[in-house]
Amino acid sequence: KELEVLQDIADLTVRATDQAVFKCEVSDDKVTGKWLKDGVEVLPSDRIKITHTGRFHRLVIDDVKPEDAGDYTFVPDGHALSLSAKLNFLEIKIDYVPRQDPPKIHLDTTGNMVSQNTIIVVAGNKLRLDVEITGEPAPTVVWSKGEEAITATEGRVRVESRKDLSCFVIEGAERTDEGNYTICVTNPVGEDKAVLFIKIVDVPDPPENVKCTVVGEDCATIVWEPPKFDGGAPVKGYLMERKKKGSSRWTKLNFDVYESTTYEAKRMIEGVLYEMRVFAVNSIGLSQPSLNSKPFMPIAPTSEPTRLMVHDVTDSTCTLRWLAPEKIGAGGLDGYLIEYCKEGDTEWVAGNTGLCEKQGFVVRGLPVGEKINFRVVAVNIAGRSPPATLSQPVTIREIVEHPKIRLPRELRTKYIRKVGEKINLTIPFQGKPHPVATWFKDGQPVDPKMVNVRNTNVDSIFFIRSAEREHTGTYDLVLKIENMEDRATINIRIIEKPGPPVNVRVTDVWGFNAALEWEPPKDDGNCEITGYTIQKADMKTKEWFTVYEHNRRTNCTVSDLIMGNEYMFRVYSENLCGLSEEPRMSKNTAVIAKTGLEHKPAAFKEKDMACAPKFTQPLVDRSVVAGYSTAISCSVRGFPRPKIVWMKNRMIIGEDPKFLMQNNQGVLTLNIRKPSTFDAGKYSCMAVNDLGQDEVECKLDVRVAIQPENK
Repeated sequence: KELEVLQDIADLTVRATDQAVFKCEVSDDKVTGKWLKDGVEVLPSDRIKITHTGRFHRLVIDDVKPEDAGDYTFVPDGHALSLSAKLNFLEIKIDYVPRQDPPKIHLDTTGNMVSQNTIIVVAGNKLRLDVEITGEPAPTVVWSKGEEAITATEGRVRVESRKDLSCFVIEGAERTDEGNYTICVTNPVGEDKAVLFIKIVDVPDPPENVKCTVVGEDCATIVWEPPKFDGGAPVKGYLMERKKKGSSRWTKLNFDVYESTTYEAKRMIEGVLYEMRVFAVNSIGLSQPSLNSKPFMPIAPTSEPTRLMVHDVTDSTCTLRWLAPEKIGAGGLDGYLIEYCKEGDTEWVAGNTGLCEKQGFVVRGLPVGEKINFRVVAVNIAGRSPPATLSQPVTIREIVEHPKIRLPRELRTKYIRKVGEKINLTIPFQGKPHPVATWFKDGQPVDPKMVNVRNTNVDSIFFIRSAEREHTGTYDLVLKIENMEDRATINIRIIEKPGPPVNVRVTDVWGFNAALEWEPPKDDGNCEITGYTIQKADMKTKEWFTVYEHNRRTNCTVSDLIMGNEYMFRVYSENLCGLSEEPRMSKNTAVIAKTGLEHKPAAFKEKDMACAPKFTQPLVDRSVVAGYSTAISCSVRGFPRPKIVWMKNRMIIGEDPKFLMQNNQGVLTLNIRKPSTFDAGKYSCMAVNDLGQDEVECKLDVRVAIQPENK
C-alpha cells in the first residue's frame, strides 16, 4: 500500500534560544522513519528530541543555535518518499529585553464540560484534561484536590507537563475521584487560579429491601426501596425479574423502564414458591441486580367458614361453632378470627387475640342483655376470607335448660367386668346453668377411696383402676339444677372364676357305663354357672381325658369304659370367666367288672389281586398332517404292574427325543412331535408281567398338507 503525506514539513525561521518544531503526518500510523540534516542522520540529545505519536512524526530542537540552520528531511522506512524543509537562523543585532507577561489559564469549555468549571466522567473511563498555560517567564503549575497537591507524574492519577500545556489525567475513573480540583499557575509577574469540579457518574446501586407485600391466587405485589446511590444521574426506572425457587432461570417481567417502586406481578401459578429481583436504570446503564426477595407463594384467601351457629349462651359468654371453608386452596388455613359488634354499630371488635385453630370459640366478657352480632373470618398467608355472619343478633342471657343425662346404650343393661379389669365410664349430660353431678352406690354416696369420679360441665367420668367383687352394686348418677333433677341407674357386676363343684360321686355302674352326680359350687364367681367339664382317668395310667364340656346339668353318664379297669373322675365348674381354678375329685371310683362273653372277630383274608395284563382300550388308527404333533393312546390293567414297550413296525422305540411315552394310572400315551411321512407305519404297545402279556396295534398315516397356488 502506498504511503500518503497528509501534512508536509514547513520551513522555519527562528531566533536564537527559541524552539524549532518540525512536524509531518503520514497515512500509516505504524510507519517509522529517520530525520536527516544536510544528508546526515539527526540523533536525539538533551537539546534535540524525536517523537512518533500515531501518524505524527516530530523533530523538536530547543535553544536553537546558528549551527542548527540547514536542510532537514524526514525519510519513512521502507518507502521511496522523503519530506524536506529548511531551518533559517535569524540574528538580532539589537539588545534583547525579555518580555514579562502574567500567567493565564485558558480552559477549554467544550468536550467533557457540561457547565462552566464542571466536568462529568463516566466511572471506569479515562479523563485527560489539557489546559493551555501562557505567561512570561514560563509559569509554575500546581494541581491539587482540596488541600492535597497532586505531584505524581505516573500512576492512575497524574499530571503531565509540556510547553504551554498542563495535562491532568485520571485512568479508570472511580467514585472517590469526584471533587473540586484546583490548578494554580505562578511566575514572578503574578498568578492565576481555576477551580474545576469533576463529577463521576456511574450505574446506580441495586435497589434495596425487595419484598412481597400482597399475594393473590395468581399474582403478587412487590415493593422495594430506591438505590442509596443513583450513580450521579437520576434513576429513570426499574426492570424486574422472577424465577421459581430452586431454579436458575430468570424471567423478565417488563421490557420498558418501570418508574414506580411498587409492581404487581401476574400470571403466576398458585402454590409455587417464587423469588423476585429488581434492577435500577439511569442514563449510564443498568445496575447490578438486587438481593433476591424472600420466597413467596401466590395464594388466594379461603372462602368463608360454613354453618356458623350458636352453641351456647350465658350471661357473659357466647359459644360459637362452625365448619371449615369449602375452598381452602394451596395457602392452607392458619386459623380463624372471631369478631362481634353491638346491634346497630358498625365497629367490629376482635373476640380473640391470636388465631383460633379449632372450629369453635367462646367469646367472653360480653354485656348481659345486649344483642350482639357475630362473624367469623378464616385467615391464611394470603389474608382474610369473606366473613361468615350470623343471620340475626344473639341476646346475651343465660338460658335455663332442664338437666338431662345421656346414658350410653351399653350401660342401660347390666354392666359386667372381670376382677382386675379397669372400669372407665363417661356419662355425658346437658343442662343450663351448669348442673351438679353426684354418684350414689346402693343409696349411699360413693366412697372416694374405692371409686374415682371427675365431673365437667358436660359429662361425668366414673373410674375404677382395678375392679374387685365389692365394687358390684347399683350406682345412681343424680344431676341437679336448683330444684330440677335427672337420675340414671347403672348396675355393675364384677365377676371371677367359680369354685369347684361339691360332693362329686359315682352313683351307679352298669356294663361299660358309670353314672356321676354332684352339686353346684358354693362360690359361683358372682355369675351364673354356664356348665361343667367332666374328665376321667384310668387308675393304671392316671392320664386324664375330657368326657364332656359345657355340660349344663349336675349329673352325667360316662360311657365307653373298658371292662376290667378302675376309673376315677373329676369335674370343673364354668362361668363367663372360664373354668374353675381347681377341679373336684369324685369321692369313689368305678370298677368295670369282666363277663363271660368274649368277642372274637373273624380272621381277615386278603384278596388275591394278581392278574395278567389286559388292554381295556385298544389303539385306534389315525391319519395326521405332517408337521403337526399328535398322540396315540390306550389303557391297560394288570398286577403286578406290567412293563410297557412301544414299537414301530415291530422295532422297539428307544430314547428317541421325537417320542414321549407317558403312563398315568394305566392310561398309556405316545406323543409324536411334528411327524413327517417317514414316521408313518404300524405302532404297537406291549404290556408284560410275570403272569403273561398282551399287545395292541394301530396304523398311523402321515399326509402332506396341500399348499395353495399363488395367483
